[in-house]
Amino acid sequence: MFATTRPIADPVELLARLPETDPVAWVRDGEGLIGWGVAARLEVRGNERFSRTQRWWSTLCASLEIDDTVSMPGTGPVAFGSFSFDPESGSSIVVVPQVVVGRRAGQAWITVIGREARPRPVLPPVSVPERPISVTWAEGTTSAIEWQAAVAEAVRRIKAGELDKVVLARDVLAQVDGTLDVRHILLRLAAAYPSCWTFSVGDLVGATPELLVRRTGDLVTSRVLAGTVRRRGDDQADAGLARALLASGKDTEEHEYAVHSVARALAAHCTDLEVPPRPHVLELANVQHLATDVTGRLADAAPVLALAASLHPTAAVCGTPTERAFSVIREIEGMDRGRYAGPVGWFDRHGDGEFGIALRCASIDVEAGHVRSYAGCGIVAGSDPADELAESVAKLVPIRDALELR
Repeated sequence: MFATTRPIADPVELLARLPETDPVAWVRDGEGLIGWGVAARLEVRGNERFSRTQRWWSTLCASLEIDDTVSMPGTGPVAFGSFSFDPESGSSIVVVPQVVVGRRAGQAWITVIGREARPRPVLPPVSVPERPISVTWAEGTTSAIEWQAAVAEAVRRIKAGELDKVVLARDVLAQVDGTLDVRHILLRLAAAYPSCWTFSVGDLVGATPELLVRRTGDLVTSRVLAGTVRRRGDDQADAGLARALLASGKDTEEHEYAVHSVARALAAHCTDLEVPPRPHVLELANVQHLATDVTGRLADAAPVLALAASLHPTAAVCGTPTERAFSVIREIEGMDRGRYAGPVGWFDRHGDGEFGIALRCASIDVEAGHVRSYAGCGIVAGSDPADELAESVAKLVPIRDALELR
């Protein structure tokens, strides 16, 4: 098998080039990667899911004859991965597309994996996906009342000293009549949240604001988000809310747990770690987050998969201490997260790549027209169940809006 990468003219809007069948994507601000077709696919489970994926990937790349005249991160053979949150439940999915189109820093390219040494790929024309006819929403695995009771129980355990923080998630369900086209959701998400990473891997689709880890050569970056307030749509009111968020003891405490967990994990692989002493406020279309960008220089040869494995799960999606928070989630959350809040992204043969945390996302059953959307909230001693429910509703807005008929 051959993997051939060549430069191409600017495809302009990557997501608009996706065909309907087998679309995968990782795009932010118009740059990133899209792909289609399946050259190879892996489903993997358990605690070894990252290391088994790395071994499988190394073996696959060694079997390919690679001809890459572009030589940038993301050129040559590329795999897209979406990993389960909990190693004890659900499969992780890795897809190696037959065709990948990339765009970065003014350079565009196409990679084709197949039996031809010199393929002549043609980009699909820009197409407009069909919209649903109607969308009906319903409560998910647990009702809003049941979820608030779980939050209250988590607060009780935190105040009793069992743990410092736990993240509890909930889901809502939608039934779509008419065509359920993943491309429609992707285009709507990318237009509304251009600063987020819009992704599609397997049946998981979303736009995450949180970068778990990026490896580019020896430069390693992670963005931590924890602490959220809903936007009001008024600049003056939102500025006041941002100031209150920065001053909130509950939210800064939640954020510090997440930052410390990321810094500890990266310290095993990196030197020259830079951890800002205070977070900044990241503004999105629907919410504002406390955010901290952590950077470092790689001290070993760890590929991005190994870095993702060492970071997952962060306190931002699990809690502190990790093992205790994991146990509480399994006990009282009341649902199987699947690949929600797990690492999602791409990796290449050099060990470079990007993984976000699968947030603001939904699992899609195209044939049945089912959509399962997720949101989670960090619970600390000062959390109020009603406030946390309102925060979860705000985090569910991206998928709801992406499915709107207008």
